[in-house]
Amino acid sequence: MLERRSEPLAVAIDDGIALVRLARPDKRNALDSASIAGLERIFTELPPAVRAVVLHGEGDHFSAGLDLSDLEERDAAAGLAHSRLWHRAFERIEHCGVPVIAVLHGAVVGGGLELAASAHLRVAERGAFYALPEGSRGIFVGGGGSVRLPRLIGVARMMDMMLTGRTYGAEEGVSLGFSQYLAEPGAGLAKGVELARRVAENAPLTNFALIEALPRIADSDPATGLLLESLMSAVAQAAPEAKDRLRAFLDKRAGKVVHRG
Repeated sequence: MLERRSEPLAVAIDDGIALVRLARPDKRNALDSASIAGLERIFTELPPAVRAVVLHGEGDHFSAGLDLSDLEERDAAAGLAHSRLWHRAFERIEHCGVPVIAVLHGAVVGGGLELAASAHLRVAERGAFYALPEGSRGIFVGGGGSVRLPRLIGVARMMDMMLTGRTYGAEEGVSLGFSQYLAEPGAGLAKGVELARRVAENAPLTNFALIEALPRIADSDPATGLLLESLMSAVAQAAPEAKDRLRAFLDKRAGKVVHRG
């Protein structure tokens, strides 16, 4: 497995799984403009052989959020452009064409939480904690958090976090929607890779439908959503790989569903 590293990010690809690491541990992986531009580039240029991505942080934290020194003295126009840079990068993560699993540990704060929300699955180690300190900093979320986080945790909970500085730990975060999986300290990356290998076994068109069509269906009016569902269902089941998988099941060459957690 070869790794390409140039601070603030590192990328390695192993058997179809891309490992993307935030690599500013001395800054608690705070996100500056170089980090955001690098993420946009990486997720735009994923090699065709990549079937899933694991996004994680080096050191003691996933990400402490926006590098406040990167704000400097911006007027409104510059602030708008800065926010749109984050939007483009995180949209590339959300719509990169393959499932993205974020592995969370330590601080998952502010922009770091917005980054995590752009992934499709999240694994949190027990020491992870979530916060949105923008309210106390005199600023507002700018990385898509006001769109993505309410879908995960609800408007009222996000508002409470920003108004009062309330934080949540990893264990309660699973039930509240911050993550789908909980791992022991130090075991998050292995769990993330395990999940990446599991989802990489799916038919590519099915994964595409889940990460590209499903969110849009959920946001649509019912009639539009049902039509999009029918179209996506027809495209997926017409693929040769789908026909091979269905035939394997009917011929009893594929296993039945079992509970595996």
